[in-house]
Amino acid sequence: MTLPQELLDRPDPESKRVDFIAFGILCVALISVSFAPIFVRLGETELGANATVTNRLLIFSLVFGCGRLIRQTFSRSQPESTRKSPFTLQEWLLLGSIGAVSVTTLGLWAIALEYTSVAKCMLLNNLTPIFTSLGSWLFLRKRFDNKFILGMVIALAGAIALGAEDLHGGETSLLGDFYALLSAVFLGAYFLIVERLRYSFSSTAILLWRGILGSILLLPIVIFTEGQLFPTTLVAWVGVIGLGIVSEGFGQRLLAESMSKFSSSFVALFLLLEPIVSTVLAWFIFAETITPITWVGFAVVLSGIYLAQSSGAATQDAVPNPRLTTSKL
Repeated sequence: MTLPQELLDRPDPESKRVDFIAFGILCVALISVSFAPIFVRLGETELGANATVTNRLLIFSLVFGCGRLIRQTFSRSQPESTRKSPFTLQEWLLLGSIGAVSVTTLGLWAIALEYTSVAKCMLLNNLTPIFTSLGSWLFLRKRFDNKFILGMVIALAGAIALGAEDLHGGETSLLGDFYALLSAVFLGAYFLIVERLRYSFSSTAILLWRGILGSILLLPIVIFTEGQLFPTTLVAWVGVIGLGIVSEGFGQRLLAESMSKFSSSFVALFLLLEPIVSTVLAWFIFAETITPITWVGFAVVLSGIYLAQSSGAATQDAVPNPRLTTSKL
């Protein structure tokens, strides 16, 4: 029996519920990563940029790695992996490269915060959607409709407005701007790698590889260039623990989790809202000024994201290769 067309076109309530949960996870991730500039500032009261990033990755790997091990040890029923074939060389290379790419991103971002304000750093760093969308189009053959492109343009216009007042900064500010912009390029590459790996690995596994490999790469740099690896003051410990558990453990892990439902381009675009939370926190803690143009920029960014989320390009495509399914690794 053929169902009437109006019943076929009616949205599935269960699908709506799942989408609502996925969007809620994305919002929690946004709030968590928005605390990162504050924690970085606290950590860098004593540590250098590389040491701060190293502690962030080490703490995440220790806490969530032990938690994962304990959960698997005491779990009565181990979930079986739906993986039907061995991991390919390309997948292992991507998994290995994620440490180097993320460390470069975090390092450049932490250095940028030493030279420019939280709001300006977040502005330039959140130009990532341009690089993510370009990479998706070039390497993943992702197509974007006019609604998504228009929404991205509007959101980016609002983001540019957020930093308009700081465009006349001195040489020191321009140096911080350069580091922040370069960090955005690597962050775009990171999102593309995570989107590809989410077809084969769990979000926790991806972040553990990122944390372990990133720590190994940064450790000799910290020892030979900064000298001090671990903090000794309470303020700095609060900063690095917050980075490891809140920003990395909840923020980055949930961002990776959300890429099973949303495209990396939309996730990067959604993170343009990050300056809203970060700037308000910086206002409370560091007494940084919030001007009327900031609120206008926030409103424009929010409008662009609302338009983009209604586009088909915002959702995740089906698995491109049927032999790839999510593993519990």
